[in-house]
Amino acid sequence: MAIKFGTDGWRAIIADGYTFENVKICTQAIVDYLKARELDANGLIIGYDTRFGSEKFAFAVAEVAAGNGVPVMLCNKPAPTPVISYNIVNRECGAGVVVTASHNPSEWNGLKFKPGYGGSASLEIVEELERHISVVETTGEYSTTPLQKAKDNGLVELIDPDPPYLNHIAGLVGLENIRNASLNVVVDSMHGAGAGYIRTLIEGGSTRVFEIRADVNPSFPNMRQPEPIEQNLGPLAKKITEVNGDVGLATDGDADRLGIMDEDGNYISTLHTFSLICHHLLEGLGMQGPIVRSITMTNMIDKLGDLYGVPVLDTPVGFKYLGPVMMEENAIAAGEESGGYAFRGHIPERDGILSALFLLDMMVKTGKNPAELLTDLEDLVGSHFYNRMDIQFDEQERERILSRISSNSPDTLSDIVISEIDTRDGYRFILEDGSWALLRFSGTEPLLRIYAESSTTDMVESLIAECRNLVGV
Repeated sequence: MAIKFGTDGWRAIIADGYTFENVKICTQAIVDYLKARELDANGLIIGYDTRFGSEKFAFAVAEVAAGNGVPVMLCNKPAPTPVISYNIVNRECGAGVVVTASHNPSEWNGLKFKPGYGGSASLEIVEELERHISVVETTGEYSTTPLQKAKDNGLVELIDPDPPYLNHIAGLVGLENIRNASLNVVVDSMHGAGAGYIRTLIEGGSTRVFEIRADVNPSFPNMRQPEPIEQNLGPLAKKITEVNGDVGLATDGDADRLGIMDEDGNYISTLHTFSLICHHLLEGLGMQGPIVRSITMTNMIDKLGDLYGVPVLDTPVGFKYLGPVMMEENAIAAGEESGGYAFRGHIPERDGILSALFLLDMMVKTGKNPAELLTDLEDLVGSHFYNRMDIQFDEQERERILSRISSNSPDTLSDIVISEIDTRDGYRFILEDGSWALLRFSGTEPLLRIYAESSTTDMVESLIAECRNLVGV
């Protein structure tokens, strides 16, 4: 099986494509990349999540890196991807590797490569890595040293990644005000690596934290995958009701994504969540600068940009696109529909924990609950409705689906004229009334995703149904 990087790293099914042999091949290629860039002496941080086998796969990564003489800082416990990414920057490492499949179903695992700037690997870096992977796959050769021997030789050091990250976060958000706000905050860690982090940051005053699904369970029971989307958050809604919660916060398997529920257990879409946080940055914190969004993110961001006089830049899906633009433009925030948001002064990478803290900061500074904040937002930018449909497909059908889209490109959708078709990442149909619909393949799973945003729920469902009919699935 060829090792290919998708939207963010390489992912495959455990014991099928995701094997110790392939992990070692991938690591050797990463080492070769670091040596070619003369970054190997700066060392490699290695972290992992709570998935089945992640710790052992991380050990395999460490053994290959040490076998090539690369100094390794190996996390001493599961940790969120943003925590590891921040440590790369803080410790001035050459790069980092996170063993995680993020939000994918339990049978998957993966490997994220993070360059020295702590964000997702850019398209150019991914292409260079894949060239090295191709060479190692051909030769089948890699160097390795047993972990204990590498520790004894001083090539592998165990580290606690939490202190640098927690200290840094404390300087970005008014934690003391959140701690003393008498909020009932309900956290759903979805059995992932983010368990305990929000509690650690905001407990200690009158605010109380109620955390569910904080135990390690790599089968991720009662959910298709550890993704903080509405259909997976029934337990969070129930807990909010039980404890009279003021807000529900959910992080995915590696805590780089955030899902939100209001005080009544109603799900707030990722598009509205990012818009709320951007409104807080612009209005509540008085920040100025560009905002970067993926093409799957909401038009509400563009309207906020117009209102506050800041440019809005859009990119294809994935922080390998958003991150570099964020750095180049010194953007105040970057966000994508998946629930991943990044912020100036931190790392050019998604952070579900920091995103949650900014929302809590907004609640404290305004004295309003999430439903009230949502009303204020809609008073500014109007009503927006959104939905996404994920359709599993056989990989052999990919070309047929693409062919149907390209040969049946419509002039209208739901009787509205299509004013523009954006093909940078799939097919995005932009309608004359401001509505849009998008067909694209997931970069991490065998899924065809159909997205739509409009001013009414009926229009959203109509757009999704017409797009589904367009591709015949």
